[in-house]
Amino acid sequence: MAGDEPEQRLAVVGQGYVGLPLAMRAVEVGYDVIGFDVDDAKVESLRHARTYIDDVTDTDLASALSTGRFHPSADAAELAGFDVAVVTVPTPLRDGAPDLRHVESAASLLSTHVNPGCCVILESTTYPGTTEGVFIPLLEANNSLRAGRDYRVGYSPERIDPSNPTWNFRNTPKIVSGIDEVSTKAVTDFYAELCDRVVPVGNTREAELAKLLENTFRHVNIALVNELAMFCHGLGIDVWKVVDAAATKPFGFMSFTPGPGVGGHCLPIDPSYLSWQVRRSLGQNFRFIETANDINDHMPDYVVARAVEHLNEMRKSVRDSVILLIGLSYKRNSGDARQSPALVVARRLHQLGARLRAVDPLVDVGLMPPEICLVDGTPESIAGADLVIVLTDHDALPWDVLEQHADRVLDTRNRLRSEVVNRL
Repeated sequence: MAGDEPEQRLAVVGQGYVGLPLAMRAVEVGYDVIGFDVDDAKVESLRHARTYIDDVTDTDLASALSTGRFHPSADAAELAGFDVAVVTVPTPLRDGAPDLRHVESAASLLSTHVNPGCCVILESTTYPGTTEGVFIPLLEANNSLRAGRDYRVGYSPERIDPSNPTWNFRNTPKIVSGIDEVSTKAVTDFYAELCDRVVPVGNTREAELAKLLENTFRHVNIALVNELAMFCHGLGIDVWKVVDAAATKPFGFMSFTPGPGVGGHCLPIDPSYLSWQVRRSLGQNFRFIETANDINDHMPDYVVARAVEHLNEMRKSVRDSVILLIGLSYKRNSGDARQSPALVVARRLHQLGARLRAVDPLVDVGLMPPEICLVDGTPESIAGADLVIVLTDHDALPWDVLEQHADRVLDTRNRLRSEVVNRL
């Protein structure tokens, strides 16, 4: 922002994995930011510079607060007077259908505060048509202003990849769109101040679908290599060596690796939005997505079956066996356990009577189910397990100790190399 211009007021509705990094970047470039969230505990943490996500540190929060331009709040009245508002609330599935209650609530809150010339942007992942068919009618419900005529509205899909050391909010290209040319320009100008590169597209429906395509591409290809891993085990072929060999091709191939399933805020959910809309609008099934869902959803069951197989080879029953789980979050180097397949594996093993221990220095102990006992990765805890299962390969885990002291390992991430290791 130009130094002589008055500070622009930005309202970020939702202070989670998407909204908080956006708020931090906006403070950095000079915006006066209201970080709004309905969760009082989150707001209190922010006010005291205590982070709860991987990509924003306590130091980042303290620095933002020290500027006097970051205002965490759960009071909707503080949304008044914004120049730009960005909605970054969750969009989960409910009974297989998109749950837009948080988006609808955010639009209703903002509807009493929209003003001539302002710009409202939806970032939450959703199906094509949501911005114009759901979001805008609610923005217009409690005032006489009209989107496009009196203020600008657009859609820009979030591309946050928690704990990615290379790609962050600033250097990841940002897709932007608006409901008309003036709105597209307003959205483009806003993100051009925050991001290194913006990518305008023709309309909000294209932008909404682009986000779903990105994650469906990943979901389908992960399912492909997961199914290949199961076939390779039956054929006596090392799937990891197959993937490595194929990855030497410099064109026409992108490497994906197998694992215990998919998790997080995107892959288990976003492709189903597209599948749901195709089914609702066209009366057809999106076969790639349905197949990918089936394969990836059942990978935890396959991991459990492999665990049972290993214990049977030792003439042990799953019941009362001590199983040590290595890594519980859904992805490497993150403490985020949302939709984590590792927790599904744990639940299945607990149902079979296993005594579960786990090592994960990044997850919040308070979020762990009671059947899992978190322990340190000591030689004693590792040697005392009947079976070790590697589910998430954080760099901070004690890999050397595991190599030395584990008697039997099922490695779903291809991290270990000792003779006692069996890979997925």
